[in-house]
Parts: sequence; structure tokens; C-alpha cells
Amino acid sequence: MKKLTKAEEGLMQIIWRLERCTVSDIINELGKPKPPHSTISSIVRILEKNGFVDHKAYGRTHEYFPVITKEDYSKKTLKDLVSGYFGGSMNRLVSFMVEENEMDIKALTKLIDEKENDSKTKK
Repeated sequence: MKKLTKAEEGLMQIIWRLERCTVSDIINELGKPKPPHSTISSIVRILEKNGFVDHKAYGRTHEYFPVITKEDYSKKTLKDLVSGYFGGSMNRLVSFMVEENEMDIKALTKLIDEKENDSKTKK
């Protein structure tokens, strides 16, 4: 799976949220100043070429929808981040986040306990 550029990812966030949309729908979701229709259309076509979206044609109108889920892309992006910056170790990522005060240890401990309890309940 190819990594999205910042512009592509911004549009994908909108497409994931809307689920089905036209280029005009995407433009309506963007802040001001509104980009040209041709610019957004070009980026959406790149997303389609790269397998992130597909479309259904209604005459001259194209309705786009995501092919790759936000969750799948998030997992891939996180794995790439962990691999590239933390030697593939999720423990090193969490340790870094705790050391940088970006993660609350108590909240993390609570989350771990909840996940363990969920696992025990499912057995």
C-alpha cells in the first residue's frame, strides 16, 4: 500500500467520513479559500489510480467511495512509523510516548487492564 501525500490524506479523511461523495462534496467540506475543482479532481483521480478509491458513474457525474478502510490505512501507517523510528518495537514507541509525557501512565494501565479483562471474558 502506497503512502499518501499530505494533500491525498486530507482528501481521504473527507472521503472516509462521507463514505460516498462527488468532487463538489469534497470541495464543500474544505475550508476557505476553496481550491479549484480541477485540482481536487486530479488528486481524487490519483487516489483512484493508486487503489484508495473507486467510483460509480452517473452520466458525467462520478460518485467516489473508499476502497481501503481508514483502519487498514491507520494500521499500515503505524506499522511503518514503528518500523522506521522504533526498530519495529511497539514497546519502544510506548516507552517514548510515556517519556515525552504524551501518554498518561494511569490511563495506559487502565486500558491494558480493560483489554485483559475483555480477553478473559471472551474465553
